[in-house]
Amino acid sequence: MKEVINIYRKQKINVDYFVKRLIESFPKDYMSEAQNILKQYRYIQLMYGVDCEYKQTTPIMFKKGADSSHIGSDKSHYFVKLRLDENGIYISNPYIHYKTGKASISVVHFINSTYYIFDIDLIFLLEELKLIEYNSFHDKVKKVIYFFGSTALALVAIALIGYGVFVFFLLMSSLATSDFLHDIFRSIISITLGLAIYDLAKQIFEHEVMYQSFHRSEDKQYKVLGKFLISIIIALSIETLMVVFKIALEDISNMVSAFYLLIGTTIMFVGLGYFYKTIQEATPKEDD
Repeated sequence: MKEVINIYRKQKINVDYFVKRLIESFPKDYMSEAQNILKQYRYIQLMYGVDCEYKQTTPIMFKKGADSSHIGSDKSHYFVKLRLDENGIYISNPYIHYKTGKASISVVHFINSTYYIFDIDLIFLLEELKLIEYNSFHDKVKKVIYFFGSTALALVAIALIGYGVFVFFLLMSSLATSDFLHDIFRSIISITLGLAIYDLAKQIFEHEVMYQSFHRSEDKQYKVLGKFLISIIIALSIETLMVVFKIALEDISNMVSAFYLLIGTTIMFVGLGYFYKTIQEATPKEDD
């Protein structure tokens, strides 16, 4: 929601100009044409009228019907900071709508001694103006896929962590008959990989399901990938250390193989450092 509001604020002059021209183009008998207006402009969520004493005089008109229960109610608290322009129009600051839970703005047009209020969905409005790319059906399908995908990853991560803990307790109960170094490293690697996969699942769930972005943030994707790579490299480093210890204790003639594995892990460290350096240079810094 914060991103939608920020986009609106950056383009406020253009968006407000469009909204004012739109309101002025409507048939002046707003309420009798309410259903046509709501059907034609999907970003208008609802509309109703208030008299000069700030009493609601019309039903609240929605796309799927009307609500007459608030006729006669006092709306004066909504008009405390009202400042109409020369055309009798006021556009509120963006807010989260109490009915839809979406980022919205309210537009007031004073005409014929009546204040007409239009609540506008910012997401649909900005999409109409080509300021964001948003498709509600595609967004729902994508969220469902990401939800099940991240949940499956989280379950795999929990299984790995559980296996690592199981191996550790099994090792503690059979110290005399087990290969201590091999089993303890296996436990550490399993838990490390589990944490890495869980962190990846958490990042996917937070960014793609809970807090969906309306612009492509390459920096966000790089951060997710970077954190995952760090966890994988840590696991590989532990595995390399385990191999070196096993070769040193059992067969020193295979130390060359351990050396190659160590070089490979070091190259991954260098590659990760270059990756972060490249991203920092390519990512533009936002102005404060």
